[in-house]
Amino acid sequence: MSSTNTISHEIADTLRDEILRQRYLSGDRFPSERDLATRFDASRGAVREALSQLEQLGLIHTQPGGARVQSVNAASLAVLGPLLALDDHPDPILVDQFLQTFGVLAALTAKSAVNAASPEQLIQLKKLVVELAAQTDDFEAMQPHWRELLEAMSTIADNLVVRLISNDLKAQFVDQMMKLGFRPDLKKGSMDKLLNSLKVSLNKRDGELASKAMQNHFEELRVAIGEAIKFKAEELRNEQLSVA
Repeated sequence: MSSTNTISHEIADTLRDEILRQRYLSGDRFPSERDLATRFDASRGAVREALSQLEQLGLIHTQPGGARVQSVNAASLAVLGPLLALDDHPDPILVDQFLQTFGVLAALTAKSAVNAASPEQLIQLKKLVVELAAQTDDFEAMQPHWRELLEAMSTIADNLVVRLISNDLKAQFVDQMMKLGFRPDLKKGSMDKLLNSLKVSLNKRDGELASKAMQNHFEELRVAIGEAIKFKAEELRNEQLSVA
């Protein structure tokens, strides 16, 4: 990556976060290329590339006379990761909205996969469920098996739109939550209940049962992660008070 590209990405990241933090509000005129070049001690070309990146994110709209800030509601899905990373702990409302949305997509995928699977694919899914069941006591060890099961279901369901949205959500959300060290404390037996329901749904080829199992699991996950975020926020506040 050239130095100009590196600088443009750094400028874009800084300006992106400032927009997400509402330093610039929707409808505001954005600083000119010349002003930004002076501020960042960068070339106009690097600034122009940074502005192009912001426009691709849907955060600004360039028009005659300059660029104006767009509402975050008009932005692309690619701003989800940066939104989650703005603070030491993510916005609990945003996290809850993600889990609610991803839960719906996972439920739809599970239903479609179970109903559409060939006999060979059903065997594959059953094998993955058994492998996942062997890891339920170890959160870290469970993650690759969980991803493999969801990936297999996505492949069988073969819904490109759902898959693309899910891929983007997972890439931004899961990585960020892992970096922040959040480990949801699910109720004892929660994963066992999910996996037992999935086993039954596969044996009966009952996509509706698989869908309900996924929905129930993500509802429990929403509660568990919400509590984990609240606990983390309290820890940070206590640390700040002790330092003060």
